[in-house]
Amino acid sequence: MLQLFALQATRDLGARIATHLGHALAAHEEREFQDGEHKLRPLVDVRGADAFVVQSLHGDAHAGAADKLVRLLFFAAALRDHGAARVTAVVPYLAYARKDRRTQPFDPVTSRYVAQLVEAMHIDRVVAFEVHNVAAFDNAFRMPALHVSSDAVLAPQAARLVGDRRAVVASPDPGGVKRAQLFGETLAKLLGRDCGSAFMEKRRTGDVLSGTLLVGDVRGAVVVLVDDLISTGTTLVRAARACVEQGAAGVIACVAHGLFARGSAETLHDAALSSLLITDSVVPSTLPALGERLQVISAAPLLAQTIATLHGGAAPGP
Repeated sequence: MLQLFALQATRDLGARIATHLGHALAAHEEREFQDGEHKLRPLVDVRGADAFVVQSLHGDAHAGAADKLVRLLFFAAALRDHGAARVTAVVPYLAYARKDRRTQPFDPVTSRYVAQLVEAMHIDRVVAFEVHNVAAFDNAFRMPALHVSSDAVLAPQAARLVGDRRAVVASPDPGGVKRAQLFGETLAKLLGRDCGSAFMEKRRTGDVLSGTLLVGDVRGAVVVLVDDLISTGTTLVRAARACVEQGAAGVIACVAHGLFARGSAETLHDAALSSLLITDSVVPSTLPALGERLQVISAAPLLAQTIATLHGGAAPGP
């Protein structure tokens, strides 16, 4: 028996997933206390259920990433306590994934610590959407952990915007080259022709970005910039500017998670960005007012298909 829960912070996306699954959300309670503590419990019998819990772990004006993580852990543990046969955490945005290796003395490896917390709650499986580093994600968990790429969500619209023009798929930093390569393979299949590739040099010292080298031929091409998230937008815009300066005909940014930190709206107004495609994996406090240049494409159909496959049922409808 499949039971789908969506915690309050991700209720809207959870409802869209449920619609595509053709399966109503299961009822639950989230109760707040004045001192900041909370209680979560299912309002249906979960004994023997194949339970899926949707919770995106982005910080916003209402709750931080740590609070949302704790809610997910506590609720999943409650499901196990009350007899759920299997509990799967569906995480459209996985917090703390950016710190996946030691770069300075005494650094934490926070992505691994999050995995250990998930395992301690006896969650059976994690489904994460477009993580920062897939290899680090795979290595962090000692339990089944499935990565779902955003290519299937963003690439079709990118292909429509590219049309019959030459396309180059680029990463705004060297660390994202593999992500851009995989996106390029998906885009090439949709276009029916090969795509070029490029990447931007990037070095970070504190909050200062440096590096001006753009590797790859973008002259006359539509550049599809691919990244996992937008925070301030600085990395994306500096790469878009470099592409335009090297003769690109336009720049389409495809980014899974629009976190949109303070100041990002002003940064993303830069004319170098022709279009910005994001998913609804998080609910940002504000969306930048970019008009038709900004398009939000739902990840719900893909996540619903993933849940249906894992549950062993038929593929959901459109």
